[in-house]
Amino acid sequence: MDIENLIKNIKTKLLNYSDIQNVKIEDKTYLHQNHASHDKNKFHIKIIIYSKDFKEMSKINATKQVNKILEEEIKNYIHSIQILFE
Repeated sequence: MDIENLIKNIKTKLLNYSDIQNVKIEDKTYLHQNHASHDKNKFHIKIIIYSKDFKEMSKINATKQVNKILEEEIKNYIHSIQILFE
């Protein structure tokens, strides 16, 4: 899967979750290309989630919910993920 399709899939999954109003996703793979563990088939992404409900949760619980929603993507296509809640 390429990064454009991955971003599209992630956005679709997160926006289908009723408590999320908006999502911004940034590809940060370029920051890690020289690392020994870099895999060209896995990406480093930053996700900013706009959700009143997630913002009111503890960051740990909100992150667990996002990880559950994106379980398949994390397992197969993501090497590193940064999640922010606003």
